[in-house]
Amino acid sequence: MAVKTLIHKIKVKERRFTEDVLTVKELMDMLAIGKNKAYQLLHDGTIESFRIGNNYKVLRQSVQEYIYKHKK
Repeated sequence: MAVKTLIHKIKVKERRFTEDVLTVKELMDMLAIGKNKAYQLLHDGTIESFRIGNNYKVLRQSVQEYIYKHKK
């Protein structure tokens, strides 16, 4: 397998994973909310998250579930 092809496949896999994992800033943008509200949703478990070091990460699926539960 050519090195270029292998590097391309790795980049595609990385991109797919990062599209499924959001930062707090992306969560804020997605829901059009402020930082305090975003952290409140994460701290009280309303939106599931996990931490890597000091950084919260949110699965896109968790945000979608939150949206579906709260839509009117």
